[in-house]
Amino acid sequence: MTSFSTADVPDIPGRRVIVTGANSGIGRATAQVLAAAGAHVTLAVRNLEKGEAAAAAMPGKTEVRELDLASLASIRAFVEALDEGEIQLLINNAGVMIPPLTRTADGFELQFGTNHLGHFALTNLLLPRLTGRVVTVSSGMHWVGRIDFDDLNWERRKYHRWPAYAQSKLANLLFTAELQRRLVAAGSDVLSTAAHPGYAATNLQSHSGTGHWDFLMGRVGNALFAQSESGGALPTLYAAFADVPGGSYAGPGGQQGMRGAPKLVGRSKRALDEELAKRLWDVSEQLTDTHFPL
Repeated sequence: MTSFSTADVPDIPGRRVIVTGANSGIGRATAQVLAAAGAHVTLAVRNLEKGEAAAAAMPGKTEVRELDLASLASIRAFVEALDEGEIQLLINNAGVMIPPLTRTADGFELQFGTNHLGHFALTNLLLPRLTGRVVTVSSGMHWVGRIDFDDLNWERRKYHRWPAYAQSKLANLLFTAELQRRLVAAGSDVLSTAAHPGYAATNLQSHSGTGHWDFLMGRVGNALFAQSESGGALPTLYAAFADVPGGSYAGPGGQQGMRGAPKLVGRSKRALDEELAKRLWDVSEQLTDTHFPL
């Protein structure tokens, strides 16, 4: 497929879809397209008021449910409260980016806890009901990411927000790959894929809580270089619907991976390290008390 747009998203009437972080940014843009395609879209959001406002502007059938990925209790409550039935698509989109050092409800560093561990737990808890694909949103920052198993949660090192973010995004790709290997071994037809949005104009960069300079740079970058939220959502939709193998990683195809029509893209050597992925999976199971259920 040489080009991909929202016109390539098939009609999916009645398909059940969950999008985390769907109240803003590329999550909202993704949910909008899926709702327009006829899906029953669950907006899994931390802020119900913002989620309801986003859903009100979408066509089709939507519902808003509370989900705080920085709380394992919230994740379990979300899963337990869902109506019965199959789920055809899970999009692990929500994330936080370069905040000051913050801890989740369970004591994890916020970026690792939310971006990786939260989605790790959510996916494993939902997997018995999943029949289609799991799409996890990573970032080009994974290229500089490293997994420090001696201090995953920045309890001994001096905290640096960008390396912490990069670690969480590398973890997303390692999770995607290891999940696919486990699905194949279990004989499952579910596919695990990943995507990154390139540089998309969202509020993520402007909510880092790290001062006027970062806020200004986020605004300037969004204005001068970024593609729209809708453009940023295309790699996610590509990973969800294009004819690609499990474990695939999609991103923008133009301007050094910053924008343009989506395609399959490369990833770092560390992101392809099977032993690293297996070790991270084992540690994540221990930290979240969730396990591969198939």
